[in-house]
Formats: sequence, C-alpha cells, structure tokens
Amino acid sequence: MDITAISLVLFGSTFGLIFRMFIQNNLKINIGFNIQNTSIVNFIASFFLGILLALNLTNNNLLLLFYIGFLGCFSTFSSFIYQLFVLLQKRKFMHLFFHYFEVIIISFICFYLGYYLMQIIK
Repeated sequence: MDITAISLVLFGSTFGLIFRMFIQNNLKINIGFNIQNTSIVNFIASFFLGILLALNLTNNNLLLLFYIGFLGCFSTFSSFIYQLFVLLQKRKFMHLFFHYFEVIIISFICFYLGYYLMQIIK
C-alpha cells in the first residue's frame, strides 16, 4: 500500500469513527421498543453500503476512502457480536434471538432501500 492509499483509509476511518461515536452518544430511537445505538449504526452503515454498491464505484481511491475507511470504522459488527455473547452468557435466549434477527433483517432492509433508491435516482 502506498502513502496515498494509507491516507485515504485513515481519513475515511477517522470520519467513520467520529460519526459512529456521535450516533452512539446522541441518538435514541424508540418505535414501540428500544433500539440500541449499536443497531442504529449498523442500519445506517447498511444503508450507505447499499448506496455505494448501487453507484458501482470503480475508482480505487473512493473504494479505499468509503468502503474500507469510512464504513470499516463506522459499522460495528464486533459490537453486535459482543452484544449477542453477553445475552448468551446471561442466558437471555429470547432476547438473543430477537436481537439477532432485528439487526440482520433491518440491516438488510436498510441496505436494500439504499440500493433501490440509487437505482431509482440513476
């Protein structure tokens, strides 16, 4: 990797981290049940991923900046796995089951919405 590629990944990851921390510390959504902030971040990241895939980017610098840098630091897959592990340890199997499907299904819907919106706009 050259210095340009490293700089793009660092720049994208810095903004991804700042955006994630902002959402995790400031955003609360309650739609009949409480959605954890980590889940919200994953939903937004999935939406952005759908948009980026629909744009069919071929510029390697943009891929490094957005896919690897921004989305790599913005999304919180490891936090999602940790939350599942904690629920498993506490033997809260129903919460684990619903949280797993909540994140997977809603993330996929958000991804598809981003992708579909870009298909309409193109």
